[in-house]
Amino acid sequence: MAILVDDPLWPNHGTLWAHLISDASLDELHAFARAAGIPSRGFDHDHYDVPAERIDALVAMGAERVPPKELVRRLIASGLRVKERDRPH
Repeated sequence: MAILVDDPLWPNHGTLWAHLISDASLDELHAFARAAGIPSRGFDHDHYDVPAERIDALVAMGAERVPPKELVRRLIASGLRVKERDRPH
């Protein structure tokens, strides 16, 4: 079981954003996010969006930093991935 964070590549609100996931369970992900002080509004179906300036603190708490393709591969392998077509719009 691991909490993973990828590289901040997605611009919005004047910063770059990364994704925070669990490769095991949403309960693990939510517990980690709560402990890190990440607001619940940052949750997007299967991940949290996190600003670039938070990544070092997340890694210090135990998140593993991985490239974006690795994060997606592990999210899919976990069975937790919510495909774009399955997301409400």
